[in-house]
Amino acid sequence: MSEPDPNSRSGDGRLAGRVALITGASRGIGRAVALRFAQEGADLILSARTQGALEEVDDEIRQMGRQATLVPADLTDYTVIDRMGAAVYERWGRLDVLVGNAGLLGVLTPLGHISPEMWDQVIATNLTANWRLIRSFDPLLRASDAGRAVFVTSGVSGGRAYWSAYAVSKGALETMVKTYAAEVAKTPVRANLINPGATRTRMRTQAFPGENPDTVKAPEGIAELFVQLAEPACTLNGEIVTA
Repeated sequence: MSEPDPNSRSGDGRLAGRVALITGASRGIGRAVALRFAQEGADLILSARTQGALEEVDDEIRQMGRQATLVPADLTDYTVIDRMGAAVYERWGRLDVLVGNAGLLGVLTPLGHISPEMWDQVIATNLTANWRLIRSFDPLLRASDAGRAVFVTSGVSGGRAYWSAYAVSKGALETMVKTYAAEVAKTPVRANLINPGATRTRMRTQAFPGENPDTVKAPEGIAELFVQLAEPACTLNGEIVTA
């Protein structure tokens, strides 16, 4: 982890002083959420596979007079998640907001045609890594006065032909988050999901290569929903919010 400047200001935004971890933060929805959270005064921990792309996001955050802790990592190396949990505990003693955004499309193919290796990779990224995040950060979310967990699902979570492992992983993610929400219902923690709908991302381009990207909304257009679910005032729990 690269450490933030201890003199950076928290600001007066809606997330001022809140410690927030965002996965898949280097591009697309994760990047948009990171920038919006920075504008709202959050202390950010940003994770993604590519260090260079994370540093580009950090450059934009620095232009706001802020700085983030960067964690370049493949979250399917689950020991990284455990180390992140230990580092956050040591530095802050709590986590106020967890945004599980990192995801992998895999390939669009009939279920019987997807390779075991690709199946395992998609399930590991979209489902198991998010379970490991809950496992590692649940105590830190409970240590917050208003822990908030937000995960990203998809409109294909109910099942769609040829979306194979991706659809299965998102359906299972929804069940997992709703289960977690039920378990924390009597605590200050709240856990919800966002279905972003058609959004201009690299994954969307991969799934719909012939689509004009200008016909779908930019990721910045849904960042407000993440802020709303991250705020201490949010009372929703176990819900799927559609953009």
